[in-house]
Amino acid sequence: MNSSRKPSNRHLQRNLSLEIGAFIALNQDIFAELITFVDFAEKFTIGFVEINFHPDVEILVEALKTNPECRDIQFVTLNFSDENLRFLRDEIIKILPTIEIESHKKLVLIVEGLEKSIGVYGDYPPVLQDLNFVRDAYKRTVPYPILFILPDYALTRLAKFAPDFWAWQSGMFRFQTPQITKDNAINEAQNTERIIDRLEPPEKQERIDLLHRLLMEYKPTGHQAVGENLRNCSNILHQLGVAYLSKKEPIKAREYLEEAEKIAHEFTDSNFYAEVLNTLGDSYRQQRQFDTAIAYYQKSLSISQQLQNHRGETAALFKLGNAYLELRQFTRATTFYQQCLEIEQQIGDRYSSASTYHQLGMVAQDLREFEEARRNYQQALAIDIEFGHRYSSAGTYHNLGIVAQDLREFEEARRNYQQALAIKIEFGDRYNQASTYHNLGIVAQNLREFEEARRNYQQALAIKIEYGDRYSSASTYHQLGIVAQELREFEEARRNYQQALAIFIEFGDRYSQASTYQCLGTLAEAEENYAEARVNLQTALEIYVEYKDEYWGAIAREALERLPE
Repeated sequence: MNSSRKPSNRHLQRNLSLEIGAFIALNQDIFAELITFVDFAEKFTIGFVEINFHPDVEILVEALKTNPECRDIQFVTLNFSDENLRFLRDEIIKILPTIEIESHKKLVLIVEGLEKSIGVYGDYPPVLQDLNFVRDAYKRTVPYPILFILPDYALTRLAKFAPDFWAWQSGMFRFQTPQITKDNAINEAQNTERIIDRLEPPEKQERIDLLHRLLMEYKPTGHQAVGENLRNCSNILHQLGVAYLSKKEPIKAREYLEEAEKIAHEFTDSNFYAEVLNTLGDSYRQQRQFDTAIAYYQKSLSISQQLQNHRGETAALFKLGNAYLELRQFTRATTFYQQCLEIEQQIGDRYSSASTYHQLGMVAQDLREFEEARRNYQQALAIDIEFGHRYSSAGTYHNLGIVAQDLREFEEARRNYQQALAIKIEFGDRYNQASTYHNLGIVAQNLREFEEARRNYQQALAIKIEYGDRYSSASTYHQLGIVAQELREFEEARRNYQQALAIFIEFGDRYSQASTYQCLGTLAEAEENYAEARVNLQTALEIYVEYKDEYWGAIAREALERLPE
């Protein structure tokens, strides 16, 4: 932990001096109250300071240190930004002996960064449980005044989950946010160059923290947003929903999206309302609740059609195609993608048509129409290259790899996957690297390079776990099971298959369960446990028949027929 330092550069000092002046001018009365509080505070005394943005925290601390009335006070800032912090008092006690207390000065501790461990949702954060539990020990072990600087949402949670500690406060000081701080925060939150899906988990959390702080500006605890604040509030709620979806937290995302929907429904701007409905649909699709997702997409489509908002129409049609593709209703998926493509061609949106050609390629691929799939992917790739959209081309190279793989052109598949992987690494898209590592594993597996396959699968699985993508990890567990089975590591194979099956069942993905039941069947056959093999293969066959998958159904039927009676 460290104490704040003054900037050494004179130009920066001048700017900071101006910022301090503006901040104090906006908060003159509350700053005077805070000065009086620290002047009279003795021994263990608690003051809570509400500031929503870190730049303003730095300004306030510097204002306190340089204020003439505080010349007999030594302020030491302790930054506790570890989100896993649990025992705050213990950490403070460790630091106290390292502080060189200036003679004839009163020590005042400033605690900041605690909002990281307090969090924004969930009951009873460990740090607050401990804060409440050891409250009485602070008087004896930390005999100095403490200022806790926290944003609105963190103070609200502290009051709720550490009520005994909260009750000991001797002062509460709420500072207003300068407009320039709000503007900077809004610009950062809306920075379109940093697409949230591509951010590393810590950066995603920083974006979420920033959005929560902005939300507190437009809708402080205990207040209702009105007027322009209401519109800003709905935009931030929507962005929070998108951010939580990027973390694979659809239920949490919906808390904010449903609130955004209620507000947006009252606006004259129905285009934004349609956008929120689409994102709500995404939250249900992420949970594989496709009927509900489709209902939201259809409602969004209807609004965009009434408004003759063609881009809104294509957005909803594209999402409807995606939902039906996952349901393996290929005819309906194709219908929506083709409608989307027609509108894109009608309005001259060649750029967006690349994504639609890509999805049409996926439909053809699932129907095992590989040459048609390849034509669509190559069309998409040509448009991406034409517009210099190198990042988007990664997904198309990846899928061209799948087509080559299905045609058993394994070296061609590997070249495409490696091209996709290089682009994803270039753009820092760690999350989507997982799918390409997974498929490189499949290529190596088909070439009987089992240790190389295992390395790629484990790389993919590590990324999926890091990003909390539990559903997608099922397919990688499944493939790790196949590798272990090929190496005759039967118990390891069974563990991986059962892990995959449990996740597929958890997410209601009945179709994908079939391939895992089939592998469990062949595993039991290899162990000469024919009764178990028959049960698993029969279950796989029933699912393939249910989904009208004749190709894999025939393979499962053949495996059943070769079992001894």
